[in-house]
Amino acid sequence: MKLTAIALAIAAFAFSANAQDAPTVTISGAVQHPLTLTLSDLQKMPAVDVTVSQQTDHGPAQGRFHGVLLWTIIDKAGLVSGSEKNAYLGHTILVSGSDKYAAAVSEGEIDPNLEGKQIILATAKDGAPLDKPRLVVPLDAHASRSVHDVATIEVK
Repeated sequence: MKLTAIALAIAAFAFSANAQDAPTVTISGAVQHPLTLTLSDLQKMPAVDVTVSQQTDHGPAQGRFHGVLLWTIIDKAGLVSGSEKNAYLGHTILVSGSDKYAAAVSEGEIDPNLEGKQIILATAKDGAPLDKPRLVVPLDAHASRSVHDVATIEVK
C-alpha cells in the first residue's frame, strides 16, 4: 500500500513536471488579447497543409507541413491598430525561436484581404508530429524565415 502511494506520487510529479515543460508560444505586443498557446492548443485550431521545396544553408529541403495559419493566431489575439488610414499595414510580426533566432513577417503578407500567404505554425512534418511549433513560409525560395522551436510571436 505504501509503495503504491509513493508510485502514484512520483507519477503525479512526473506528469506535472512534463506539463510545465510543454512548449508554449506567447503572442504579445499590439494585440487586444495576449495569448499563451501550447502545442496541443495549436493542434486543436483549424489547420492547413503546405508543401515546401526550398534551399537551405545545407542544401535543398522539402516537406509537407501541417499547422495553423499565422493569420488565424494573430486574428485570435486581435490586432490593435492606430486611427490613421490603413494603420494595420504597419504591423510587423516577429516570430522568435527558443534559440533567439527570429524572422519577421508583415501583416499584409498574411492578411487574407491582402496577399493572404499561407504562412503557418507547423505542428507536423510529413505526417510526423513535431515536438515544438515551427514557422514555415512556403513561397520563400530560401528557408531562412523558417523558425524552429517557436517560443514568441510579437506584433509590432
